[in-house]
Amino acid sequence: MNLITADHISKAFTDKVLFEDVSLGLNEGDKLGIIGINGTGKSTLLKVVAGLEEPDAGTVTRGNSVRIAYLPQNPVFDPARPIIEEVIKDRAAMSEGWNLEGEARAMLGRFGIDDPTELAGNLSGGVRKRAALVQTLLLPADVYILDEPTNHLDTDMSDWLENYLKNMNQAMILITHDRYFLDSVTNRIGELTHGNVYYYTGGYRNFLELKAEREEMEQATERKKAALYRKDLAWMQRGARARSTKQKAHIERFNELANREKIVTDDTVQVDSVSSRLGKQTIELSSVSKAYGDKRLFDDFSYIFLKNDRVGIIGKNGCGKSTLLKLINGMIEPDSGKVTVGQTVKIGYFSQESEELDSTQTVIDSAKEIAEYVKTNDGLISVSRMLERFLFAGSMQYTKIGKLSGGERRRLSLLHVLVSAPNVLILDEPTNDLDITTLSILEDYLDFFEGIVITVSHDRYFLDRVVRRIFAFEGNGKVTQYEGGYSDYLLKSGGQTSNDTAYSISKPMDEESVNAAAKKTAENIAAWKTHEKKLKMTYKEQREFETIDSDIEKLNKKLEDLEEDMDKYATDASKLAEISKEMENTRQALEEKEERWLYLTELAEKIESQ
Repeated sequence: MNLITADHISKAFTDKVLFEDVSLGLNEGDKLGIIGINGTGKSTLLKVVAGLEEPDAGTVTRGNSVRIAYLPQNPVFDPARPIIEEVIKDRAAMSEGWNLEGEARAMLGRFGIDDPTELAGNLSGGVRKRAALVQTLLLPADVYILDEPTNHLDTDMSDWLENYLKNMNQAMILITHDRYFLDSVTNRIGELTHGNVYYYTGGYRNFLELKAEREEMEQATERKKAALYRKDLAWMQRGARARSTKQKAHIERFNELANREKIVTDDTVQVDSVSSRLGKQTIELSSVSKAYGDKRLFDDFSYIFLKNDRVGIIGKNGCGKSTLLKLINGMIEPDSGKVTVGQTVKIGYFSQESEELDSTQTVIDSAKEIAEYVKTNDGLISVSRMLERFLFAGSMQYTKIGKLSGGERRRLSLLHVLVSAPNVLILDEPTNDLDITTLSILEDYLDFFEGIVITVSHDRYFLDRVVRRIFAFEGNGKVTQYEGGYSDYLLKSGGQTSNDTAYSISKPMDEESVNAAAKKTAENIAAWKTHEKKLKMTYKEQREFETIDSDIEKLNKKLEDLEEDMDKYATDASKLAEISKEMENTRQALEEKEERWLYLTELAEKIESQ
């Protein structure tokens, strides 16, 4: 049964087209994940489908009895009312549920909200988002539309929500950066890019494979068209004659190729900056403890960070993860114990809420406060150029930070951290509000970052991808160290991986092993670059390439002559049959030569680019 149909919808803000002529259908049992780079219009698409905004063009049809529950990216509550009242008000208005308040209290507790009588205005943004998720899940609906439901959830909460949504029968559309979550929950992916939506069957893993196939086919087709265009352009410049049918068709093909729509690819963030040198003394925690009132966050915790450490910190919300990061960063003092920081240590702190940004400043003014020029692998570049690499181009650099989207603010905050050339990166929930493409680029950057990475994250994929050691907050001030990534932690702590796509790319490593692995990787890359087999033409191919243009020209001339012969022997049936057969053979030979020309031209271009 069809629940929602969007036909040829378009939406733009001022001169920015978010999506154009897009269609979307949602049937019973569909679980559709929407992904795309920040700013492409994912949240707006959800609002249009939910009926909260009207499209500029096209129609959205919803079944008469279809009930929709919508979770916004930034929920708003009445600050003067208790959160329990705000959570149940929509459901209460339906007069459903004999024990609605009890059900709401239980679910609020599951999401770490232990005092449901707290005024909504006193809650942090993360707690409000979790309360809004509870409010949405409590509503009886046929379709759940969820914008970033995994933001501000710890791993236990995320696991619970994953299983809850996976097992529900209702249809849903959701936006999330959590790749394990997408792979487990969704059965279809829609990628919003350059105003279009491309749909793929299956979860995130299938999406990666199918997208790669689609892009490879598109690029191969474009390479062929570009090569044909260059060839036809040369032919036109020699002076095309349009007296024959073949020549007219050739000219028409040239015009079609000249006016073809080129493949448009998304701009991506270019994370490229150079870290500062890190000396022998790094950061040492000696028997540090911290408590707030009767709540002990960590007690008598000691650790010396190694030069190439990749440490992930996990635990329930409110257990003290961010507090430990702030203690390492010198923002707060321990109740007891000592934090020793080496003289060469330069910390880059990527905070959870990007609170270091001044909303009244322009993007470029805020960046210039950090550095006028940035040292990269390509040399010294201006901060304006670096902003362009982070997708803040042109007039965007003079936009007030207060007008940026959540994802854009996070991207700018990440730039602030990297341009300062840190050798210790402290990342507090880096996956919140960053799109999957930017996350993948950040992960690749961290692979080659020459320094220490310490991150708090609930994103299991990110932890498996980046870290080699886990600090797990296990309650009552206990912090336990586990070797490996998040999946390794689950196995060693007695937990289970709820997602069959979870994998471990991490191995237990001491400092010597880390340095040896890094050296081996560098050697392998250098060897690969040195010994990579060079493409080259054979002697026969080289001779063929030198003469093939002439061969094609001769075949084209032969076709012209045969067409003239067709006119000449128009009354001679026997001769016409002979000429027709020869024309067919010549056309086939010409097509084969053109295909061969395309292959040799592409090969020559690849050889030249080596």
